Amino acid sequence: MFQSVLRLATGAVLMSAALCASAAPATYKDFKLSGVLQEIPGPSARCASNFGGTILGFGTSSLVGKVTFLASDCIAPSGTSYTFSQGKFLVTTMTGELIFANYSGQFVPTGEGAKFVFSGATFQVTGGTGRYARATGGGDMTGGEDMTTGQGTIQLTGRILTK
Repeated sequence: MFQSVLRLATGAVLMSAALCASAAPATYKDFKLSGVLQEIPGPSARCASNFGGTILGFGTSSLVGKVTFLASDCIAPSGTSYTFSQGKFLVTTMTGELIFANYSGQFVPTGEGAKFVFSGATFQVTGGTGRYARATGGGDMTGGEDMTTGQGTIQLTGRILTK
């Protein structure tokens, strides 16, 4: 009986070693996402300002093809601009895999009606599912939004490390 358990344990250790040895190395890849969005601002109890936004959108990524995304953040006035913080971004790929990211930055007025652009906005990849389960990385977030309609565009440009 003891020999059977020992053989099973030895086999499990060897199998684990073989799987680890054959695992692909982690690699950085360029990550770009371009899309259109619709933001719905409103009360948010999780925010110190008690105000936030929920963002829905779709677009295309150079790494994964067509995507949809959902995001939420906290919004606070800062002079003539607005700061958005505690942003949580969820990208869904066509294969159903998810990429999670945090983001923050500012909305700055363009001088054209209620149009604002992102300024100093960044994102940090925090993980996901499938091949993105242990992903890290980040980059810059650009784009803008018409505050009257909530419609806008977004571009994420950076690098992602998949393991």
